[in-house]
Amino acid sequence: MFKQRVVFVHGAGRFGAAAWPRQHGMALAYDALFLRRHGFDPVAEPVESSFAADAAIVLRSLADDGRGEAGGHVVAHSQGAIAAMMAAVERPDLVFSLTLVEPACLSLTAELPATAAHLALMQPLFDVRQQLGDVDFKREFVRRVYAADLQEPATPEEERSARRLRLQAPVWEAPLHIVPGVPTMVLTGGWEPLYEEIAGYLRETGALHRIAAGGHRPQDSAEGDRAIRSFIGEASRSRSARAS
Repeated sequence: MFKQRVVFVHGAGRFGAAAWPRQHGMALAYDALFLRRHGFDPVAEPVESSFAADAAIVLRSLADDGRGEAGGHVVAHSQGAIAAMMAAVERPDLVFSLTLVEPACLSLTAELPATAAHLALMQPLFDVRQQLGDVDFKREFVRRVYAADLQEPATPEEERSARRLRLQAPVWEAPLHIVPGVPTMVLTGGWEPLYEEIAGYLRETGALHRIAAGGHRPQDSAEGDRAIRSFIGEASRSRSARAS
């Protein structure tokens, strides 16, 4: 039986399959691919992020799979939503559906109140990120975004994670455009006005909007996981019906 492809694109923290623990079982019904964005590697040193390189990784994952089939559903979290949207704008024919979880698509809403306040808070930090150490940058990032204190890195991977975060380009500089004609759902955690503002903007352009528990990772809750599976299932059945 042919399985439609589902591509998962992580955010700024966990990557690959580790970023999607609730969704591993979807591999039973779909050809599931858990991507690693540009510069995310368990051993290699992190490098400067690239919106274009991330979008290219998504597009390559949607290319012909050797069975004469191309395309699939894309599920993306936080910063990964930027690459997902860019890929869908470039090749909407390859993206069967788009699920954006807490999308960090701030360039779409830069002039709206919550986003503008966030930019005013974060831009000064990014302006001096090249002068800061990795841990100092992450400590200040966590303090400003989550109003929490950062524990000192205890492992080499935690040190790489701090460096990787410092090397991420400001998300509000991403060259984003609305995706034409691709079924889209936005899933948020209902905890942060910034993400609800982005979801509201996307809803006004035609996207569905669902809220589930889980803070910045609603995909980890049972409710959020159900929302993702239900949306992709409906999009998959609709596509199959059109093809038959």
